[in-house]
Amino acid sequence: PNTLLLTFSPSSHSMVKLPPMMEIITAEQLMEYLGDYILDAKPKEISEIQRLNYEQNMSDAMAILHKLQTGLDVNVKFTGVSVFEYTPECIVFDLLDIPLYHGWLVDPQSVEVATAVGNCSYNQLVEKIISCKQSDRSELVSEGFIAEQFLSGTATQLTYHGLSELTTSLQEGELCVFFRNNHFSTMTKYKGLLYLLVTDQGFLTEENIVWESLDNVDGDGNFCDSEFHLRPPSDPVVVYQGHQDQIDQDYLIALSLQQEQQNQDIDWEQIPEGISDSELAKKLQEEEDRRASQYYQEQEQAPAAAPHSPGPHPTKCFTFFFL
Repeated sequence: PNTLLLTFSPSSHSMVKLPPMMEIITAEQLMEYLGDYILDAKPKEISEIQRLNYEQNMSDAMAILHKLQTGLDVNVKFTGVSVFEYTPECIVFDLLDIPLYHGWLVDPQSVEVATAVGNCSYNQLVEKIISCKQSDRSELVSEGFIAEQFLSGTATQLTYHGLSELTTSLQEGELCVFFRNNHFSTMTKYKGLLYLLVTDQGFLTEENIVWESLDNVDGDGNFCDSEFHLRPPSDPVVVYQGHQDQIDQDYLIALSLQQEQQNQDIDWEQIPEGISDSELAKKLQEEEDRRASQYYQEQEQAPAAAPHSPGPHPTKCFTFFFL
């Protein structure tokens, strides 16, 4: 919704608009607004085949719209900033006409890594690593090791090559959605630089902080106001620490999910013979989603840390808020 709200088009009659003075909105209300937007955005002058195709896509999108409250299943490919394995969830972005990007790319100059990763999606690459580990061929074992090293070495899900490609690919002033560390953020480009909309709860009282620059893979950008002027937080120690804690938490969760998925023991004898790559990838994704859900439940049930206790304090957030 953030991306649609920030997209200004005077000639459009199907933009998402919230009632004036509304400060709090429920997940159910957001879903209603998005559903209305999709219905209103239906093209008027199209052929019968196009109409049927659009209505089918619209039906598929409506069926998974509720997932925006907990997270969508998107599966990146490491060859391009806008390359994802096409899943029903991607239809939502298509119907809303919102560009979806990521920056988890292999540098083509790293020939061995590029060869090991190939055109695999994330799920396919995990499958390949598991398969290569069990191979008797040394070259395949080596390829699997290289691919595994790439995943573990880029667990922040952003590379400098990806960052460079994002900067080149985005148009000036373009509003889009950026996927990283299992989160979706609103992103734009201003005077050649990338910025992410600040949505962490730690910034609720920082009215002048709206954007954060995305200029490195470590996540420590500069904070800006709505006009992209630098604006330091009123309480830098608290805000920066809370923000860094959230970055660290996201990184640890992403790293944990990758390592668990790569190291999980799969009983290959129980897998039906002739199962397709997409079916196996789906099984792996379901396991990852289960582990992620279990992780968050454990975090929420854990006793609160004492005021003097060190360590990150995760911010509770919802994926749909970042669209």
